[in-house]
Amino acid sequence: MQAVNIAIDGPAGAGKSTIARMLAKKMNYLYVDTGAMYRAMALYFLRNHTDMENEDEVRKACGQVDITLEDRDGELLVFLNGENVSSLIRTKEVSRMASVAAAKTPVRTKLVELQRKIAAGRNVVMDGRDIGTVVLPDAKVKIYLTASSQVRAERRYRELKDPKPSLAEVKAEIEERDDRDMHRKNSPLRRADDAVLIDSSEMTPGEVAAQIAAIAYEAH
Repeated sequence: MQAVNIAIDGPAGAGKSTIARMLAKKMNYLYVDTGAMYRAMALYFLRNHTDMENEDEVRKACGQVDITLEDRDGELLVFLNGENVSSLIRTKEVSRMASVAAAKTPVRTKLVELQRKIAAGRNVVMDGRDIGTVVLPDAKVKIYLTASSQVRAERRYRELKDPKPSLAEVKAEIEERDDRDMHRKNSPLRRADDAVLIDSSEMTPGEVAAQIAAIAYEAH
């Protein structure tokens, strides 16, 4: 039976990661945490004091990196060149570097290559901004998951710790992020022509996961 790749794209705050994790567990697929892969790459750059302003140096460093993922008893493990770095990639320093790294073309090119390698020949769920359009354009199941900016702002607001900005500020920030993601030069956020649109504004994560699972079972 052919492997099924499920690509979930959509704007910030639509619940992509929560739903992708839930779906992977429900269907016994591998959840490909693309953010964790960027963090592992960032850890390599930090350890090797890579000059992020030097594109040749960044490209050379990317050539020396292999990142793999493994689901062990429901826990996603991240390996950098064979070393389990799962507990080392959640620091503020790594987060900052991951944000810098994600904007670099050689890094995006390398991560897309690694993400495709992980998805080849196995059932995976992958979420992001450009999975169905760039990373896995041949994915059997493509979902564009969205929700109104008001609902997404309310969800994000509930997650924030005190002291927190006003709901209006959170909504404005989300709308700015949408605009930035949709108009960026590299892999802008857009709905793939063959993606199923799901608006989760009035749905629970469980309902969304069940709907995507039904679509995936049909695709088998």
